[in-house]
Amino acid sequence: MSAGTIAGALPHYVQALGHGVHAVDTGFHRPLFDAAYLIVDNGRAAYVDTGTRHALPRLLGALQALGLAPAAVDWVIPTHVHLDHAGGVGPLMQALPAARLMVHPRGARHMIDPSALYQGALAVYGQEEMDRSYGQLVGVAAERVSTSEDGMQIPLGRRQLELVDTPGHALHHHCIWDPLSRGWFTGDTFGLSYREFDVAGRPWILPTSTPVQFQPEALKASIARLLAREPDSVFLTHFGRLGDVATLGRQLLSLLDETVALGLAHGQHPARHQALCSALRALYRARVRQHGCTLPESTVDEILALDVELNAQGMAIWLDRLAA
Repeated sequence: MSAGTIAGALPHYVQALGHGVHAVDTGFHRPLFDAAYLIVDNGRAAYVDTGTRHALPRLLGALQALGLAPAAVDWVIPTHVHLDHAGGVGPLMQALPAARLMVHPRGARHMIDPSALYQGALAVYGQEEMDRSYGQLVGVAAERVSTSEDGMQIPLGRRQLELVDTPGHALHHHCIWDPLSRGWFTGDTFGLSYREFDVAGRPWILPTSTPVQFQPEALKASIARLLAREPDSVFLTHFGRLGDVATLGRQLLSLLDETVALGLAHGQHPARHQALCSALRALYRARVRQHGCTLPESTVDEILALDVELNAQGMAIWLDRLAA
């Protein structure tokens, strides 16, 4: 059974994007915030990113709706091991008897034994949020784990997916090139674009500097590398498929430069975190308005509240490394 013959039967949280690519809204935080992608080719399948462990029913529901058995999945590929991208890897792998995990080499140990990953996230989010949004993490048997190499290709049906090393957001980040859709699955390397900010079909995009490995120069180089392929699309975890990638890339790099300048300007502030949050909030408000978005300022602030907080934390860690 092909996806095309049953597209009308897809559940509300699955969107067919063409070329065998399907976005699965994992339900994390709010609708259209966190996507996993299910790629299907010639009866074989791969997941790119998984959301949290709470996404498992939707991930398996998408597979079932497309007429595929769990044994049809060959690969589970988190772009990196942050929990909104990889928290569901362990439970998903338990449900997929034939799948291998393909993870960046710097992230493999955290997928096999996620205890340090859990503690790191706990330090950022706190116990209440960890219990509510993430739950306990499940490790993956080492013999089921493969690690990527820059430029390597892996088979999926009749296509070959390519993995490239893309540090900047995290050292354990790779992106996945799909030659059929001519698109990159970008995780967080190509920023965030929330659908609430779309204006006349035009998306707004912003870089993410969440803790703890933000490196702006490396991130700029990774973005440039993705753009050099002249992709038709980027598939963002937050959220969805975007076209006109060259224009978005220019906007993303410009805002990244502004973010860096903002961080350097506030790096010595006695109340640095609050200053960074205020400056980021003002910058985002101004750029959203420039984009043409007419949402009330309070709504803009609410949508971006988590990003302001986490981006400020990540920038502070980067600033401390610069000063060391």
